[in-house]
Amino acid sequence: MNPSKPPKDGYASFGAYRTWYRVTGDLQNGLTPLVILHGGPGCTYDTVDAFKDVAASGRAIIQFDHLGSGYSTHPLDRSADFWTVGLFLEELDNLLDHLRISDDYALLGHSWGGALASEHAVLAPAGLRALIIANAPADWRTWTEQTQGLREALPEEVQQTLVRHEQAGSLRSVEYVQAMQVYFERHVCRLRPWPEEVTRMFARGQGAGERGNEAHRAESFPLLANLEDWSIVERLQRIKVPTLLISGRYDEATPTVLRPYLEKIPDIRWALFEHSSHMPHVEERVACMGTVVGFLDDCL
Repeated sequence: MNPSKPPKDGYASFGAYRTWYRVTGDLQNGLTPLVILHGGPGCTYDTVDAFKDVAASGRAIIQFDHLGSGYSTHPLDRSADFWTVGLFLEELDNLLDHLRISDDYALLGHSWGGALASEHAVLAPAGLRALIIANAPADWRTWTEQTQGLREALPEEVQQTLVRHEQAGSLRSVEYVQAMQVYFERHVCRLRPWPEEVTRMFARGQGAGERGNEAHRAESFPLLANLEDWSIVERLQRIKVPTLLISGRYDEATPTVLRPYLEKIPDIRWALFEHSSHMPHVEERVACMGTVVGFLDDCL
């Protein structure tokens, strides 16, 4: 990373709204920059903040908060039909144009951000050079079924606590938070204690930052309800750029969740992190960053 180039924050106008972004590194050094898409929907850039480490390789990193999240505009007056996959694809295109990198960039998406990155990639944009899909669903029903199965494998008393408080609507009770933490510490982030950026996201995020099942989280971030029938499985073969798939051994993105990516994308490789769950970029940070840098150096 060039020490003379400190991270730069800014806003890209997006219609009546603004998208907050941060650039780490030098966008003008001739290396293809890497754009990072955070998960959720409703999380913030904080959960993928670790990827700024990639800038040490000389490649500029762009992180941003999606519309409705973090430092970007929160259009609280909009109805549920406003929140679509297409909206977030438009926001991404707008940011690429704002930064003048739409003719040369790589894309990394984590969790829901990986699904969104895939939606962008199947459109075969001319400037996309490489794709990294991290811990992401390819079909929302499969994702929901698999995460429910992981939840049903929790200790019986934990499951009972979750159901009791969800039926009562007491999701902010200490007992409920502690029960959800059992799931999170098995399948989301296995580090003890959690890194500061993960804790920060739960403080700032909406939707996926809420502690609850899909139905309760959808009340906080409407896009979740609109994803109920979402699937990209039958379109994945349209992705023609080199692709890296990242997952953790204990990931809520189970092998069943990931299988369509591996079976459908023509030029794909898989990095499985044996000591991680849903966040190898913090759970095995050095190894994960090395894998990302190696992949990008190899194909760009």
